[in-house]
Amino acid sequence: MNDKKSKVKNIFDSIAFRYDFLNHLLSFGVDKYWRRKALKLSKVNNESFFLDVACGTGDVAIEAYKQGVRKIVGADFSHNMLGLLKKKSDWIDGKVIQTTAEQMPFRDNTFTNITVAFGVRNFYDIKEGFKSFHRALKINGKATVIEFQMPENKIFKSLYKFYFKKILPLVGGIVSKNKSAYQYLPDSVEEFDEKIVLVELLKEAGFKSVKKYTLTFGIVQVVIAEK
Repeated sequence: MNDKKSKVKNIFDSIAFRYDFLNHLLSFGVDKYWRRKALKLSKVNNESFFLDVACGTGDVAIEAYKQGVRKIVGADFSHNMLGLLKKKSDWIDGKVIQTTAEQMPFRDNTFTNITVAFGVRNFYDIKEGFKSFHRALKINGKATVIEFQMPENKIFKSLYKFYFKKILPLVGGIVSKNKSAYQYLPDSVEEFDEKIVLVELLKEAGFKSVKKYTLTFGIVQVVIAEK
């Protein structure tokens, strides 16, 4: 587990400087829609107390701010990612913490919303991470997970896999100068899709109501769990 924790931290520390550019480029800009839609489904508002886990450079936190949220905390294990978040958002200063999802140092029943976008694959213990979410959320609070999945349509799935396994690692490797980091992404998505059922894991963590939505031909899932 600790091997995965340090491996993932090293990967994201090394690609942080090109992370935003590549996210927008490799998703053709649709990543902005995924975040916006997920937060709309979560019904965040100006009364929300929002924690963005595996926040990276803060695009989810920034979208939450655009949707009226003012009490926002960002958490990530990558120091370099958090540094970029602070540069992008003057209002986040003093509200970021370097931590893993599994060992978050927040009090019980603190947040109304916890979100993790494309970060669950990088947890070293997903069950423990979701238990941590459940503990830190208030009663009726919501955990929102945005994650890739393999589409069900066979033709689209074959095109998607070709892009994900051939084009994305090539472009990502050239731009970020870290080929292995952008090989890790498609490999981790496929492995995750085969082994992990988010809805079941969130229920096991104690959430009473769990709903799943699919976006963009089924390549992205948004799972919202209520405490």
